[in-house]
Amino acid sequence: MTIQETGAARPAGRPRSEKAEKAIIDATLDLISEGMGISELSIEAIASKAGVGKTTIYRRWSNKEDLVVDALSTLKAPLPLLAGTSVREDLISLLDAMVQESGDRRSRCVMNIAMSEADRYPQLLERFLKRAVEPRREALRSVIERGVASGELRAGLDVDMGMAVLSGAMLWHTKWGPAGDLPADLAERVVDAALAGLAP
Repeated sequence: MTIQETGAARPAGRPRSEKAEKAIIDATLDLISEGMGISELSIEAIASKAGVGKTTIYRRWSNKEDLVVDALSTLKAPLPLLAGTSVREDLISLLDAMVQESGDRRSRCVMNIAMSEADRYPQLLERFLKRAVEPRREALRSVIERGVASGELRAGLDVDMGMAVLSGAMLWHTKWGPAGDLPADLAERVVDAALAGLAP
C-alpha cells in the first residue's frame, strides 16, 4: 500500500525518497506509452528505466498492479474547486478539467494502452475507476442535482442521462473527434448545448 492510499504524512527530510518515487512513476508511464502493455510490464524493467533497485520499488508497492494504479492516477488532474455560483459555471469547470487531461498526448496514449488490457486486469480497472474516475462522476452528479434543486435545471430531470449527455459529448470530442488541438472553448460549448435540453 502506498503513501497516497494510506494518506499518511511523509516524514520530513526525505527528498531522495520523493525523487525516487517520481522516477518510478515516470518510468512506469514511459514504458506503457512506448507500447509495453501491462502484461509485459515488469518490476525489473521499471527499476532499470527509473535507475533504482527492485527493493526500492517493493518498499513502496507490493506488486505491479498497485504501482500501475498509482501511476495511472497521476494522469488525472485534481478536481477543480467549484465556485458554486451557477450550475453552468461549475459544469464548465468540470468539463474543462477533462479537456486539459485529454490535451496531453502521452497521457492519452498511456490510458488507451492500459484500458485495452482492462479485461485481463479487472481488479486493477476497478481500483483505478474508484480512485480516479468515481470522484469526478460524483462531482458531476452533485452539480446536476444542485441545479435541479435550485431550478436552474428542469424538475424531474434524469440525472444519469444528463451526466451521460455531458460526458459522452466530451468523450466524442476528446477521443473520436477531428484530429488536432481541441477548441479552447470546448467545455463551454458542450455545456451550453447540453443546457439547451436540460434547462427549464
